[in-house]
Amino acid sequence: MDERRPRVALQAVLPTELAAACGIDITDARRIVSLAHRLGELPARAPATVRRAALDAARAVGEVRTLELAERRASAEDPFVKYAFRLDDGATVESVRIPLERPGRYSACVSSQVGCALACAFCATGRMGLTRNLEAWEIVEQVRLIRRDLAASAERAGGGARIHGVLFQGMGEPLANADRVIQAIRVLSEPSAQAIDMRNITVCTAGLPSGIRRLAAEVPGVRLGLSLGSVRPGRRRLLMPIDGAHPLEEVLAAVGEHARATGHAPMWAYTLLADQNDSDEDAASLAALARGFAAQHGVSPRLSLIPYNSIGPADAPQPSPGAAEPPGAAEPRSAAEPPGAAEPRSAAEPPGAGERGAAADPFVRSSRLAAFRAVLAAAGVGSIVRYSGGGDVGAACGQLARSQAEARRSGGRGASRSGRAPDAAAGGPGAPPRPA
Repeated sequence: MDERRPRVALQAVLPTELAAACGIDITDARRIVSLAHRLGELPARAPATVRRAALDAARAVGEVRTLELAERRASAEDPFVKYAFRLDDGATVESVRIPLERPGRYSACVSSQVGCALACAFCATGRMGLTRNLEAWEIVEQVRLIRRDLAASAERAGGGARIHGVLFQGMGEPLANADRVIQAIRVLSEPSAQAIDMRNITVCTAGLPSGIRRLAAEVPGVRLGLSLGSVRPGRRRLLMPIDGAHPLEEVLAAVGEHARATGHAPMWAYTLLADQNDSDEDAASLAALARGFAAQHGVSPRLSLIPYNSIGPADAPQPSPGAAEPPGAAEPRSAAEPPGAAEPRSAAEPPGAGERGAAADPFVRSSRLAAFRAVLAAAGVGSIVRYSGGGDVGAACGQLARSQAEARRSGGRGASRSGRAPDAAAGGPGAPPRPA
C-alpha cells in the first residue's frame, strides 16, 4: 500500500465503493460497512459473517475515524439536546437532537461547515465566518454519535427510540459543500450504514441554484428547505448577502425545477422580526409569491413561520419561544433553521447595536405572528408555526455557533469573514464562488 495515499474513512463510503477500493466481495463490503456504523470501529478478529481476508483488506485501505464529544447540553424546557463535537484540527461544530411528534422518534440536525461565509445578519453562525468545509465522514459521524447517545439514553429509560430523519440545518451552508453533503446523504440512506429513508432527510439552503439542481439530479428523494428572510429584494439583500449573487427570482426558478423533478413541495422558512419583515404588506407579498410559485410550478410551497430566537450576546442562550407551536406539532421541530430572519434598521447599524455593542442581539421577536398569519390565510395561503426548542441551551433556530474565544481555546484555525457567497459548485474549503 502507498503510505502517501490518504486512508479511507470507512463510515463515509458506500459498500460498492469499498468493494472497488480493496477488491472484496460486495456482501463482505456491506457487512464491513455495517460493522463500522454499528461499532464505531473494526473488530480485531473477523466475525463469523465476514471473511478475515476481506476484513484485512478493508483495514489496509481504511479506518473508522471519530469526533470528540466536547459538550452535551440537554434542555430543561423540552426534549432537545445540543452536542458540541471537536474535530481533528481542534475546530468545533454543533449538532442538535430534535424530538418529533411521534414519541421515540428524533431527527438529527447536523452541521456541514465550520462556520459560514454567507454572513446572514440574523444568524449566529454567520457571525463566525467560514473556517472550512466538513468532510463527508465528519457529517455522517455526527449522526452516528447522536444515534449512539440516544440508544444509551433510551436503554436507561427502558424504552425504544431512534433517529428517524436528518436535517442539514446546523452550522454552515450545505450547498456550499455540496460534494461532501451529497456523499453523506448517500451513506446516511444506505441500508447497511445508517438506513435513514432519504425522504426523511431535508437540506436547507439560503439559496444556491446549482446546488439545488444537483440535489434534484443526484439525490431526488431528499426534501428541500429554502430560507427567505424577506421577499422584497432590497430588504432581503440587506439580510442575506447571497441575494446579491443569486437573487430570489433565480433561486425560486431552481426551487421550481426541484419541485417538478422530485414531486416534493419545498419548505419556505420565514423568521418574523419586529418592525423588520412582519408587516401586513410583507405578509401580502409573501402570499402573492407563494400563489405565483404554485401557479407556475404546480406545487404549493409549505410556509414555515419561525418566531425569532435571540442570537445576541455570545454564550447567553435565551428561553425557548412561548409563542411558537407546542410539542406535538405536525411538522418536525427544527433546532437550527437555515438563514432567514429580519432586516436591520439600517445596513450599517442593526437595532440595538449602539446600546449593547457589537455582540448584542440585532433583532427583536415580532408580536405580530397571529396578524401575519391572518393576512396569509385571507389570501388563501396556509402556514404553520415552527416550534423551535432548546433555547435555554442555545439549540434553537439560528443559535448554533461556537464563539471565536471558544475556537481559539480549542485550537481551531481562524475564520474568514469575506462575506462572499460560494455556490454549490465551489470546491474545497475557501474555494472562490462560481456562478450557478
